[in-house]
Amino acid sequence: MIIIIVNITNVFFNLLQLPTSEDDWRLVSEEFRSQWNFPHCLGAIDGKHVSIKKPVGSGSFYFNYTKFFSIVLMAVVNAKYEFLMVDVGINGRVSDGGVINQTEFGRRFNKHQLHLPRPEVLEEGDSVPLPYAFVGDDEFAMTENLLKPYSEVHGKLNNDQRVLIIV
Repeated sequence: MIIIIVNITNVFFNLLQLPTSEDDWRLVSEEFRSQWNFPHCLGAIDGKHVSIKKPVGSGSFYFNYTKFFSIVLMAVVNAKYEFLMVDVGINGRVSDGGVINQTEFGRRFNKHQLHLPRPEVLEEGDSVPLPYAFVGDDEFAMTENLLKPYSEVHGKLNNDQRVLIIV
């Protein structure tokens, strides 16, 4: 049996409807605000290791931190769990945070080429414009446009610190 692993980034990137303008991204954000009470959210990002048989001659190239061979499916979804972006094929040895940087989405994100909306105030009368952002888990690097949870590695949170109030 021959197993061929192909990175199909460009196929998915061109098939799915990733927003292409600030107005399109605002529509995605509005769905997060209305459905989840999360203003300025542009999508949720995560990776999933898909188990594979070890390709012949690959050594530990596809061996991941949870001790099995895999390729990574990286995706961004909207508020209705619909895919906006999917990338499949990066070797499982790479963490989610590293995988995103190897995707077309990640390259465009890092080069500010996704046409994300500029920061805006949440409501009329507010004075501080807030950026639009994606949400991811602790594997991702936090940036102005990518939020992640507070890591317990830096200490336990008390009850007051766990509460997030969105006004």
